[in-house]
Amino acid sequence: MLDRSSKELPLNSNDPLTEMLRGLRLDGVEYGRCRLAEPWATLFPAEEAARFHFISCGACWLQAPSGEWLELKPGDAVLLPRGDRHVLASTPGVPPTPFDRFRRKEVCSGIYDVQCADIGGGTLAFTASMQFNIDKLHPLLQLMPDAMLTSDLAKSDPAIPHLLDAMAREVEMDRVGAGGIVARLADVLTATLIRTWVEHGCGDTTGWIAAVRSPDVGRVLAAIHLQPDRDWSVAALARLMGASRSGFAERFLKVVGETPARYVARVRMHQARLWLKDGERVAIVAERLGYDAEASFSRAFKRIIGAPPSQFRRKGDGADLAPRDFG
Repeated sequence: MLDRSSKELPLNSNDPLTEMLRGLRLDGVEYGRCRLAEPWATLFPAEEAARFHFISCGACWLQAPSGEWLELKPGDAVLLPRGDRHVLASTPGVPPTPFDRFRRKEVCSGIYDVQCADIGGGTLAFTASMQFNIDKLHPLLQLMPDAMLTSDLAKSDPAIPHLLDAMAREVEMDRVGAGGIVARLADVLTATLIRTWVEHGCGDTTGWIAAVRSPDVGRVLAAIHLQPDRDWSVAALARLMGASRSGFAERFLKVVGETPARYVARVRMHQARLWLKDGERVAIVAERLGYDAEASFSRAFKRIIGAPPSQFRRKGDGADLAPRDFG
């Protein structure tokens, strides 16, 4: 593998998770306010975007993607990072109505009143569709649980309830610029939830989470994910860790569970798939990743993703492909 650049990233070696989160952002946030009168139930179908719910007053139940029912109390919130199918209901067993059937009235940019029930309903919920700049097969999203309850994570980070309160106030007040402020708060809250989950909510001691927690390997992963289009060599990655090539390769394999070359190849094809989903031509993607020929890129893409880039681009959606690129 050729290393085309000698320029190293200004990474904070003591906090690789910060660098990983620096590359994660929300490209779009849309908020809805719902007042609900019992009995009620709302179905949220599977979607590419993450889904977030905050219960301002009243209470309800969440049927998680696993089928388990979880009670949400006032002040509780839940993040479904992969946007899996789920149901919110006043009580389990109420026949649900698909969310997209409700009428919406725009309050301000990015914030809607959703006509779910009578205005005097006892439950006030805020729901958001959050579009990450990464897709469902990114290793960070793949490792997260189906549903992340803030009530669990807030025990480890007292900032979470304050962020939720601030978001609720902005949505309720209908002030000028509320949409932009809520979007920025959502950025901060999402990063806080993910950080807290990685630090306290995940017990894995091997694999990707262990690597992110490890200052030496985490620094390398941060660099790879922040510059996925760079043609990383083992020597360049070893320099980031401050180790010899053999020492680095051994350490990386032990912590991550695969060789540096294999991991870099997967990250690069993950990035290629995002570009293809955005409508980029196969030839342009191959050139951006440094391939001299489109055919060689296509072979590498098919070997890792499981389908040729042309087929993937025609579908415009990788949801029906097996998640092979990050195993």
